[in-house]
Amino acid sequence: MNPFTAVAVLGVGNMGMGMALRLRDRGYAVRVRDIDPAREAQARAEGLTVCASAAAAATGACCAIVAVVDAAQAEAVLFGSDGAAAALLPAAAVMLCPTIAPQDTEALCERLLAQGLDPIDAPMSGGPQRAREGTMSLMVACADAAFERQRLVIEALSSAVFRLGPRLGDGARVKLVNNLLAGINLVGAAEALALAERAGLDASLMLDVIERSSGQSWIGSDRLRRALAGDLAPRAHTTLLNKDTHLALDMARRLGTDTPVGAQAAALFARACESGFASLDDASLLELLRRDGL
Repeated sequence: MNPFTAVAVLGVGNMGMGMALRLRDRGYAVRVRDIDPAREAQARAEGLTVCASAAAAATGACCAIVAVVDAAQAEAVLFGSDGAAAALLPAAAVMLCPTIAPQDTEALCERLLAQGLDPIDAPMSGGPQRAREGTMSLMVACADAAFERQRLVIEALSSAVFRLGPRLGDGARVKLVNNLLAGINLVGAAEALALAERAGLDASLMLDVIERSSGQSWIGSDRLRRALAGDLAPRAHTTLLNKDTHLALDMARRLGTDTPVGAQAAALFARACESGFASLDDASLLELLRRDGL
């Protein structure tokens, strides 16, 4: 693939922006589209080419990266008015990166295949900084031929590519399992730190101990350091883990199994959203537990 081939990034939120800038810096001709004018203004300030529609961004592109929030947005950006799917080059790829239900991924992929496009089920994880650096995790399920055709784009995006095989939907399944555990870990870490504060302990010192001991988790350290500093600016809105943990519970129900610890974590994310923390970073769980006295 010519490294200057056009790539469309549809959705330049925290993760999509990092991916777009990463590809731009690697020599790709990146065109972007977002429904939020503020995000598009930020993209312009970063020197990215902003298009008036998803179709305009996708015209002539070899690959469209869908980095929106949910399945409804993914369907709209691909198949709605001025959607990207009809504008892509024949046999171009569509990378589905949002965290959505496996059945929604499968339905979108079937429609893409019917239009002669290569669907790539490729959820991402790691946060905006790692997306910008190309060190985020990328969980990839697609046909081998599609993977090979887009290998350079995929490897430009991530140095931690997990090739899951050809079954479309497995990327979504892996991501939901991961995010359920991330939610459980974050809830547990926030609860433990709130308990430490109630016991009169120095929370920052407590986190130092946890980070070098058996209680350590990446998401706990990442989020709670910010929470202790009073920094709740959203890198990952509380709504996202609320959505993802409930999607994981739905997947479990469809498989005829229970996830009791996951259900408790999901309930706390729902309570946080209902309590006014939805638009804050999910580090705000600590503030919720402080307020409610555990």
